[in-house]
Amino acid sequence: MNPIFIPYGAYWCTPFARWQGSLSHLHSLRFAAHVARAALETRDIPVTVFDQGLLGMTVPQRQCFYGFPWLAGELGAPHLAGPTIMQACATSARVITHAAHDISLGNADCVLAITADRVSNGPHVYYPNPRGPGGTGETEDWVLSNFESDPFARCTMVATAERCASRWGISTAEQHALVLRRLEQYQQALIPGPAGTFQTRYMTLPFPVPDAKFSRTLTTLTGDEGIHASTAEGLARLRPVNTGGTVTFGGQTHPADGNAGMVITTKARARELARDPAISIEIRASAQARTEIAMMPAAPVEAARRALAGAGITVNDLAAIKSHNPFAVNDILFAREMGVELEHMNNYGCSLIWGHPQAPTGMRAIIELIEELALLGGGWGLFHGCAAGDTAMAMVFKVN
Repeated sequence: MNPIFIPYGAYWCTPFARWQGSLSHLHSLRFAAHVARAALETRDIPVTVFDQGLLGMTVPQRQCFYGFPWLAGELGAPHLAGPTIMQACATSARVITHAAHDISLGNADCVLAITADRVSNGPHVYYPNPRGPGGTGETEDWVLSNFESDPFARCTMVATAERCASRWGISTAEQHALVLRRLEQYQQALIPGPAGTFQTRYMTLPFPVPDAKFSRTLTTLTGDEGIHASTAEGLARLRPVNTGGTVTFGGQTHPADGNAGMVITTKARARELARDPAISIEIRASAQARTEIAMMPAAPVEAARRALAGAGITVNDLAAIKSHNPFAVNDILFAREMGVELEHMNNYGCSLIWGHPQAPTGMRAIIELIEELALLGGGWGLFHGCAAGDTAMAMVFKVN
């Protein structure tokens, strides 16, 4: 694959808000267009530079059949076309990979990639069934029904974490200790400095929340909404979700709403659009994997191994690692299998703490990975994360 780049600073993310919170009234596609328009204007990036777009989303919204072309029109870029991609929690990595491949093949020069989901108020779907009793159809709650049942593995998502906890001997105490460490790392991103906080490197704060018509500001978010201020004492009082299990509500992420965007392009164009052209961000490898049935948290291990091999490096070459960790079990298992320092993964935040709006979750983690590498003066970075169906994706980036 030809070298593909992300212009430094040409990415953004909203604060994440716990579901049924301050972003729950907003149509996710229209909201993403609203945010992207402002983000591109702030970065002096005209929509005319783009020749392709990509939309990643996992929770349908009204008229989302029109996908990216509708979003592009709302954004003020009606010349743009592109597909809508859904790969559960791996959607962000798949969107970035798709953009990289199209640029490498010469199908595009500069891609606008947007990921957006509103997990709040998920659709209640009715499927007609002419052969049902009296023609009665079938129904599902798009979000809740799929959280509760993998139709192939025939188990809940939390059950996959319990199976991994059992096989790797991961206790509740270990999971809670990691939650406290991840919370501590997240809090580092909120410490003010001369140039603002870590989060203001890519996030507009305070963040004005528009009304559903995008005509006025309803409220203002000063940061992520719904963060649990966990304590050792509070976590110790929690009982496992499943009888006889180890995973508590404190040891897993929470559903959320939000969106993120990113520019993906060639080396020359990245230098033109970067906030600091001296910083180079190259996409070096991408890989996916599927593990055995009902063992979802284990899937990132093989995906990461394949991505590292694709980049021609080993885990020892990495300066930073970010993960999508819906369960604390994910990180503990990964660290043991890959031989990395558990305490130093996920500096400045992760989905275990700031929540999981699904499609944009991975993109926010990748943005934070890039910014961490920039603060370190460059180096190799790995993102990995599991997804529904016992799958995972991983990506390797090089920042110079």
